[in-house]
Amino acid sequence: MIQTAELFEVRWHGRGGQGAVTSAELLARAAIAEGKYAQAFPSFGPERRGAPVLAFDRISKNEPIRVRAEILEPDAIVVLDSGLVSIVNVTSGLKDGGTIVLNTKRPLSDVAAEFDRKWRVAVVDATHIAQELLGVNIVNTTMIGALLKATGVVDIESLTEPLEVRFGRLAERNINAMKKAFEDTQIKE
Repeated sequence: MIQTAELFEVRWHGRGGQGAVTSAELLARAAIAEGKYAQAFPSFGPERRGAPVLAFDRISKNEPIRVRAEILEPDAIVVLDSGLVSIVNVTSGLKDGGTIVLNTKRPLSDVAAEFDRKWRVAVVDATHIAQELLGVNIVNTTMIGALLKATGVVDIESLTEPLEVRFGRLAERNINAMKKAFEDTQIKE
């Protein structure tokens, strides 16, 4: 599904150290490179490594973004750790017709059955891809690929430069992980 709304909002759910904040920043940079308006920001409290964290993106095709508040009704949510589903209400405020992008080994049919039919569900085993292509269990770039497949919010090629700037000599591995996740993501409408 290619997103068509003038303002597209994403809420990232992860754990400290998984790269949710980095993912949000990279997505915003790609949107800006496409001539869109974008903002990315984290929600910080007493977080520590492994604790649940939030990050957000707002992307607008034509208008500057004036709102600076936390996103309460996102168009899409991205869950970097499926264990968060049982401890955090990740779908809180998700718009009808919104998209859930989940890192999981579980089959799409099982995951989709757990969520209300008013949402699209996309799944990918980002952990496996990250271990295989990056050698670490950090799924931020893989989950960007899954989000792009599920929403089309930006073109996957627009992430090349932001990934090169952010990861330097490790950029190629991260680009490959993102593209592999894009290919492997399964979506239930």
